[in-house]
Amino acid sequence: MKEDTKTKLTQNQQGSQEMCRTIEVVATVDHVDMSPPVMSPVVVSSNTGDDLNLIPPLNFAMVDNGIFRSGFPGSANFSFLQTLNLSSIIYLCPEPYPEANIEFLKSNGIRLFQFGIEGYKEPFVNIPEDTIREALKVVLDVRNHPVLIHCKRGKHRTGCLVGCLRKLQRWCLSSVFDEYQRFAAAKARVSDQREE
Repeated sequence: MKEDTKTKLTQNQQGSQEMCRTIEVVATVDHVDMSPPVMSPVVVSSNTGDDLNLIPPLNFAMVDNGIFRSGFPGSANFSFLQTLNLSSIIYLCPEPYPEANIEFLKSNGIRLFQFGIEGYKEPFVNIPEDTIREALKVVLDVRNHPVLIHCKRGKHRTGCLVGCLRKLQRWCLSSVFDEYQRFAAAKARVSDQREE
């Protein structure tokens, strides 16, 4: 199997702005299975030694089958993330992905979809609809599952994307807001909860 790495840039309809940055490990194989991935349980030995520490990232939770959410994963979380058998990660921040994380993705064959949404302190700044729409397309495409959605703390940007997914799943607004507030805690933003 031959491997190389390529970076794919996706532009919006006007072609002027980078909306999503994708990093993936490309492998040449004889047979390509196009069926959706099957979530198979991972067997973790009940080793009492310190060689296996499974630490989930901050604010980690399962959103739906094959969809997870969290804050920014660090190297302490890599062993835990390996148990999820991730195919993709959706990163919602504009800052470059750290080199250690990129190496982890490459060594595990995980694609990175980066949607650079600014994190504002100002509570009345809108998250761009076209960016959320593009991120939702990645979430809904089962070929990307299992997928982890994250921003810095797994609160506002991640909460907005998950909230939009919940609307597509026909959740009532009060349930969408309740879930958002559970992860955002005291910092829930009114502008993030507006129905568009």
